[in-house]
Order: sequence, then C-alpha cells, then structure tokens
Amino acid sequence: MPEHGGNLRDASRLYGHADWLDLSAGLNPHWYPVPDLPGNAWHRLPERDEALVAAACRYYGAPRMLAVAGTQAAIQALPRLRAPSRIAVSAPSYAEHAHHWSRHGHTARLVPYPELGDAVEHSDVVVVCNPNNPTGATVPRDDLLRWADTLAARGGWLVVDEAFADTDNTHSVADQAERPGLIVLRSLGKFFGLAGVRLGFVAAHAGLLAALDEELGPWQVSGPAQFIGKAALLDDAWHRHTRKALDEAGRRLDALLAAHGIASSGSSLFRWWPEAMPEAFHEHMARRGIWVRLFRDGPRGIRLGLPPDEAAWTRLADALKQWKEIQ
Repeated sequence: MPEHGGNLRDASRLYGHADWLDLSAGLNPHWYPVPDLPGNAWHRLPERDEALVAAACRYYGAPRMLAVAGTQAAIQALPRLRAPSRIAVSAPSYAEHAHHWSRHGHTARLVPYPELGDAVEHSDVVVVCNPNNPTGATVPRDDLLRWADTLAARGGWLVVDEAFADTDNTHSVADQAERPGLIVLRSLGKFFGLAGVRLGFVAAHAGLLAALDEELGPWQVSGPAQFIGKAALLDDAWHRHTRKALDEAGRRLDALLAAHGIASSGSSLFRWWPEAMPEAFHEHMARRGIWVRLFRDGPRGIRLGLPPDEAAWTRLADALKQWKEIQ
C-alpha cells in the first residue's frame, strides 16, 4: 500500500510526541463546522439522497454526479470497469492511481507532466491530477478537453482528479463531464477539511456512472456523511470566506519558506519542493513534533500543509530557522 500523510499513530510510535503539529495531509486546518445530526442519520440505512447530488452538481458545475465513499473508492473501482488497457498516469501524483491501475491486467506507466500530451496518442486511459498533488502543477483546461476527445474517439478515458481544485477552478473540466470518456473526481476532504467524512463525487456520462454505481454496490455513503456533505456544499458564504482565507494563508506559507531559502510550488492548501536531503528534513521536523509529508521516490521532496493558528506558525518558523542554521 502506498504511503500517505495523516498517519499520526505512526509518528507517535516512532517519535513519542503527544502534541503533534500535523502538516502532512494538505487539508484545510479550519474544517467546515458540521451541523448537529438528526438521530435517524445513524439509525436508517443510507438511501441515496438526490438533494445531496443536486447540491454537488451545483457546487462543482457538473451536469451529473455519483456520490462515493471518498474518491478513493472510485480510484479503486474504475480499473475494474475496463478490459486490460494501456494506462498513462501523471507523475508525480497521488500514488493510489498508479497503484490500482497497475492491477487487473492493465499496463500502467508513469509519465511526467510535460510528456502527457504525447502519451495520449499511445494510451487507452490517461490519469491526471489537476492541480497536481504534490507539486501543484496544472494542465490547461483546453488541453484536457482535447485529450478527452482524442481518447474517447477510440473508446478511451481521461480521468481527471480535481481533489485540490476548489480553491481555483480555472482549469476544472467538471462542467464538461457529459463528454464520452471524461471522468472527473472531486473530494470533500481537502477544501472543506472533512477527510474523515469519506465523501467524494464522480462526474461522468450516465452510462459510466451507472456501471460504477453497480460496481460499488449499495449504501456507499453513510447517512451522516450525506447530511454533512449537503450542508457544506450549499454554504456559499463559507465557500467565499474560506477561499479568501486559504489564499492568504498559502501566500504566507510560500513567503515563510522563501525567507528560509526554500523555493516551493503548490496550491493554497500546501507547498512542495524538491529537497536535497528529504529524510534529514523530515527527521528534523519530527524531532520537534512537526509531521510533514516525505516523498522518497520519483522527485524526492517535502510537502507542507497550512498551520492552524499563530502558535503553529511560530513553531514552524522556529523549526525552519533551526534547519537553515545547521545546513
């Protein structure tokens, strides 16, 4: 199983701190304030809530969507819906894509972002994280739509993971997901900071969504998750306030890193850089109770999420200063 952020039990087992500053997962540290749940949200089997799907279509601008138990569920199921195929997965990117497309008889290869356009001509499925996790790289919307049409003409798919697109939808293609062969994944975990709810959405044409729904089976999304998700997706005032706050915090983190000699890239929710000594940096931070995301393979580097409060900003700044002093 690929490594991920957010594994604080591992951090505590290895380093023993009780008071961790977790910057490893790239989530909004100020999560959506979930409403009180009605009692029957726990009691009843979770029937499909069409109002939740309507709220998702409105928020993401998609013509139709399927609610799933986090986009991870779709990432694992989509490879089971195709006969063995040639798969190109953007690199670097969220490791679960390549992991699951390399199974079920498929032939998967990692393709750097600048080479994705060429890979379209020699692949049956192309998977792109847009914006990319962990680097923040983006592919222009027009390119994605052209690739989708090229792949669809021979029965292929373009899978676009837009998990980090909520802060800037400039290149989103969710509104075009009725096109044959275009599949868009969206997540409630990152922008809303609700990773524990396990709720995501897939936008695609009706036939593919029906096949995915059948593959995933009944009661995919819990009643509490549906109730919370609908409230979060409909809260336009919270969306506006949060985009502004995250944009400011992202610029602040970029500036803090630059002040300590680190040139980073990323999004409003995280910063990433190719670190010459990533294991040493990771160890340095962990010894100070700061858990960051270490990338050992491919482009070796570090990813940091946003500190939640002023004390955490100061703690991070002190650790960065100490790191710079020992270099």
